[in-house]
Amino acid sequence: MLSVKDVDFVRDGKLLLDGVSWTVGAAERWALLGPNGAGKSTLLGLCGAITHPTRGTVEILGRRLGSVDIRVLRESIGHVNPRHPLRSPLTLLQVVLTGLTGTTELMLRWQPTPAQRTRALELIDLLRIGPRAGDAWTTLSQGERGRALIARALISDPALLLLDEPSTGLDVAAREQLLETLDVVHSTHPELASVLVTHHLEELPTSTTHALLLRAGRVVALGEAQDVLVSAWVSQTFAHPIAITQEEGRWTARALNRRPTRQPIPPATHRAVHGASDAS
Repeated sequence: MLSVKDVDFVRDGKLLLDGVSWTVGAAERWALLGPNGAGKSTLLGLCGAITHPTRGTVEILGRRLGSVDIRVLRESIGHVNPRHPLRSPLTLLQVVLTGLTGTTELMLRWQPTPAQRTRALELIDLLRIGPRAGDAWTTLSQGERGRALIARALISDPALLLLDEPSTGLDVAAREQLLETLDVVHSTHPELASVLVTHHLEELPTSTTHALLLRAGRVVALGEAQDVLVSAWVSQTFAHPIAITQEEGRWTARALNRRPTRQPIPPATHRAVHGASDAS
């Protein structure tokens, strides 16, 4: 679904990604974590065919950036951005339908087919916001908007779903409802690959299968979530001692007040890697 190989990304003379390599397979649900400035959004922009690497290669759904019409490629990528820049008072249903045209507003003289409208309503019901389908976007809660944006991303039947901090601005109840929604999406779309960007392990759904930890533009560790989301790797990523626990498929993180001795780093596996230069 996604292949990133030896990628550097430079902007305004600053190296934001440094030698990043990563692959995502069908049905894998990845968490992309790291501190502020780690390069998470930059990497997600490459995955969404929004930007191109300075060096290295990025292949999305078997097509290499730089040799493909990105407008066509983006039709197979669902992108969820909670900071959706809508200005007009569209209804929830209309916002979901804009996923078919890849626009923020409804296109002039464009009308959905009856089948497309039915599909939009099915997704809205699946994500448990059916009663709000005809309500204006401005009247929706942040949690309802988040679920609507997921429906918008799914309406084009993408092979890859990208979620950029989808829990932004949500209270605890709304966050939990959103995570339940993501688990529903993964159970009803079993072949869908996804990447979710977050700062917080508590914002990961139980359906998460893999994780990539990023610090200062470099990969600290990647692989199966149960091997990567452990105290040693997360502490190294955030440069602070953090205790990680997992219970019933959910992770929690707790900062340690005392400064412990350096925690042992788990041995690398065929899918977990780390850079010694990052261990500071």
